[in-house]
Amino acid sequence: MSPSFQSLSFVASNTPEAQASRMHLIARYGDEPMDEADVIVALGGDGFMLQTLHDTMNSGKRVYGMNRGSVGFLMNDYRADGLRERIASAVENSFHPLMMTAHTEDGATSIALAINEVSLLRQSYQAAKLRVEIDGQVRLDELICDGLMVATPVGSTAYNLSAHGPILPLEAPLLALTPVSAFRPRRWRGALLPNKVTVDIHVLEAEKRPVNAVADHTEVKSVTHVRVAQTTDTTARILSDPDRSWSDRILAEQFSN
Repeated sequence: MSPSFQSLSFVASNTPEAQASRMHLIARYGDEPMDEADVIVALGGDGFMLQTLHDTMNSGKRVYGMNRGSVGFLMNDYRADGLRERIASAVENSFHPLMMTAHTEDGATSIALAINEVSLLRQSYQAAKLRVEIDGQVRLDELICDGLMVATPVGSTAYNLSAHGPILPLEAPLLALTPVSAFRPRRWRGALLPNKVTVDIHVLEAEKRPVNAVADHTEVKSVTHVRVAQTTDTTARILSDPDRSWSDRILAEQFSN
């Protein structure tokens, strides 16, 4: 077995089930501090996996998740036996998150990373009114909607899919630009974009139609302009069982009921 998989650090969400599993695994395999471990084993649900990936980006650490939550789409099945052997045979995927640069009404600028998606959502009863530019060229002069998101292949099966956006294969060099309840243009269903583009979303009538921006779990209120682009210098690394790789899971979603 490769020595690079010997040293494990166990982290868990706050649920009793996840915490109990963490203590059981530590008793069997030991536990190293996160900054000294070869692999981080995350116990929880999809939200906790995203949090762990954010915490370990650019650290060089691989994250191996086991489901102790509800859906667990991003997680491997939980089994206590043969953990080091499973990790040693796991498939690794590395990916670059999106960077959101959000400007607000008071002149502040916030930067956040998104593994799943960057979304703009209306803040009040008024529909949002947005202008969309791709690489500096206006593609939609005016989009009236409840929201708009830029989703990665990793996030294409999450909120993007709920908003009837396309599922993207993990290896596809694409982003999904997906509206939420588009009112005008009424028949606009979104677009597929190369992952090298820069997307600028301007909020029109921002005082009358306030909009919030969200990058995964980071929210910025009352934005006026949001820029989204994939990073090239930030990397997250995840391990999945070969019989249930991320690529296979995303492909299977396209054939599920």
